[in-house]
Amino acid sequence: MKIATFNINGIKARAQALPAWLDDAQPDVVLLQEIKSVDENFPRELFEDRGYNVETHGQKSFNGVAILSKFPLEDVRRGLPGDDTDDQARWIEATVVGTSAIRLCGLYLPNGNPAPGPKYDYKLAWMERLRARAAKLLAEEQPALMAGDYNIIPQAEDAKKPESWREDALFRPESRNAYQRIVNLGFTDALRARTQAPETYSFWDYQAGAWNRNNGIRIDHFLLTPQAADLLIDCQIDKDIRGHDKPSDHVPVWIELNA
Repeated sequence: MKIATFNINGIKARAQALPAWLDDAQPDVVLLQEIKSVDENFPRELFEDRGYNVETHGQKSFNGVAILSKFPLEDVRRGLPGDDTDDQARWIEATVVGTSAIRLCGLYLPNGNPAPGPKYDYKLAWMERLRARAAKLLAEEQPALMAGDYNIIPQAEDAKKPESWREDALFRPESRNAYQRIVNLGFTDALRARTQAPETYSFWDYQAGAWNRNNGIRIDHFLLTPQAADLLIDCQIDKDIRGHDKPSDHVPVWIELNA
């Protein structure tokens, strides 16, 4: 089973590039972030015509997450538990059944800038709720994963110029420590389990020629429970989509599972 995560930075802007990538890459499941669309305006037919089941958790003009799956999706839930007052559409989860059942959790973690400040406080509080959900996933002792745009640069090697990010919410020590506490519960970073290659990035700013100079960062991650990690075959970053018209500032990251 090939599962991808992709921050598309607006479904309207990516209405041509995303279907073209799906036709080329043929993922079985895709976790999307920043769809920037309410549920009723999401162009489901673009994906249903390609054999995907579609589940969304949308929000007007901001945020929004979705799951596209060629397999049926069961027990779909929307919203990260732990704060009933949080109305930002940043979390969706469901179970997909191939040869094995996998619990999929798609997330768009808050950016948190400017830091310090209220937005950064929200980011850290959201990560505490994420840690609580992660602990429950592990306790179930089933194959599960949490994937998406984490807005976290885990280590200095995950940025071309880490010194430029020192005071940014994506790289501040509090952010990285919160992320590491989640990983330390017992999760596997799928990409780093498959490669330690340098300059392995998933995001390049639109400005200042970042793409041409490979001035990127790695902020899109797959975290796998031990049961899912046992199924891991491969994990790669698909940079070719940047050649499409109107590319996102992110590129897809995908894993292959024996499932």
